[in-house]
Amino acid sequence: MSNGIFKIPTPTNEPGNTYAPGTKERETLKAELQRQSSVVVDIPVIINGENIKTDTVKQVVMPHDHQHVLANYSQAGEKELRDAVEAAMAAKEAWANMVWEHRAAIFLKAADLISGPYRDVMNAATMLGQSKTAVQAEIDSAQELVDFLRFGVDYANQVYQIQPSSMKNVWNRTDYRPLDGFVLAISPFNFTAIGGNLPAAPAMMGNVVVWKPATTSILANYYFMRILEEAGLPKGVINFVPSRGSQVSEVVLTDPRMSGFHFTGSTSTFQTIWKTVGENIANYKSYPRLIGETGGKDFVFAHETAQADKVVANLVRGAFEYQGQKCSAASRAYIPASLWEEVKAGLVAETAKLKVGDVRDFKNFMGAVIDKAAFDSITSYIDYAADSEEAEIIAGGTYDDSVGYFVQPTIIVTKNPNFKTMVEEIFGPVLTIYVYENDKLEETLEAVDTASMYALTGSIFAQDRGAILHLERRLSGAAGNFYINDKPTGAMINQQPFGGSRGSGTNDKAGSVFNMIRWTSPRVIKENFAPTADIAYPFMDAE
Repeated sequence: MSNGIFKIPTPTNEPGNTYAPGTKERETLKAELQRQSSVVVDIPVIINGENIKTDTVKQVVMPHDHQHVLANYSQAGEKELRDAVEAAMAAKEAWANMVWEHRAAIFLKAADLISGPYRDVMNAATMLGQSKTAVQAEIDSAQELVDFLRFGVDYANQVYQIQPSSMKNVWNRTDYRPLDGFVLAISPFNFTAIGGNLPAAPAMMGNVVVWKPATTSILANYYFMRILEEAGLPKGVINFVPSRGSQVSEVVLTDPRMSGFHFTGSTSTFQTIWKTVGENIANYKSYPRLIGETGGKDFVFAHETAQADKVVANLVRGAFEYQGQKCSAASRAYIPASLWEEVKAGLVAETAKLKVGDVRDFKNFMGAVIDKAAFDSITSYIDYAADSEEAEIIAGGTYDDSVGYFVQPTIIVTKNPNFKTMVEEIFGPVLTIYVYENDKLEETLEAVDTASMYALTGSIFAQDRGAILHLERRLSGAAGNFYINDKPTGAMINQQPFGGSRGSGTNDKAGSVFNMIRWTSPRVIKENFAPTADIAYPFMDAE
């Protein structure tokens, strides 16, 4: 056993590629897109390192070309889910007792594999399977995923160094153990990086994991699982089980040994899970840690001193990048009447320039929404606004799912600050704007703070510093990530730790030391170097 106290490599944010014409990365990515478009991958369930094929096989298709099959994946059933739990528990002791620097090395190596030889593989899989453009995939499945791994190791190391004070003859120390059982991770479709981080963060802290990826992001998640294996992850530490959510709840969520749950997804799903855990609380061997990031109805508030062109640019990017399928996407905006005509003209003109189509065509700004269910849900909101006397559609409003699930970037203007599309999460390329009178600032701020159940992200635009101070204070509870003169999306690891409160989740800040510490069960050890032999205390002596 080495006696060295090792220093973790200091992480920095992963640089991004531009994929501009003439660059080498553009050439190699296009080649990988062509390769992946020409094959159909067979994706197994992976339990204890074994590839398992089941009788239930589902397809992975391109959202922008939904007749094109990318992969066939085996769906785990009750038996496979129970086997995954047993495999995790069997791997638990050895993994928890692995020397920290060797555990860390696995995730650092995985980061280097993604940063280097597997960068195009991960980005192409994310583009084709989740309909992301090259730049959106680069930010997600390359930069952010690498950052989650490298900074995650660094944060874990920081946690381990938090130690108590000692005094004469006593040495106090803290031992950071994993949780008592296993962790269940359920990841979303929209970010490959989140899909990687939800199982990886608990595993870094010595936990074993059952991982259910979203069915619409399985291709990129599968490649990540293979990268972890290549990096040396022991069998059974993370078990990859594509499956039905309802069956996971029945079999895994209620298992008495579940000690943690790591989630990103809808608010309603998280609430149902919390309810299920509550109903079964007497059966668990420990109180499960529930860590979740859920929905958002993210706002942009422009003050009368804001610069109209900056508001326009950030609204367009914030609302329509990745088809608005980010929990942080700009979904509602509040524009002062004095700026409205200039902002409106810019929004209509710039939105009209956005090209929507196959992400393999690098001229497109947007791809398709993820699947038929999302398409139907998003377009129902557009139809509702089109039929309402309280709203007007000033851009977009059209859609077509004949080839891919394409929804044109849509801007709605409403007279009602509590209009349906100002309040409910849509998760698509739909931005709703409320124009407020300049002298109604306080009333409008009240609407920003109370119209939605969520408190995930939000941004303000103003030039006047006094106004910025007032808006920041007035909206202090409305967003866990608050932006000044910037769009409300695009958080970076180690710069803007991400998470919100109210209906948006537990605000445990993914990609931060706050999240990592949730996956530990600390033990405090007191060692007395000079134990007493006395029983009586001095105050007991006779006078």
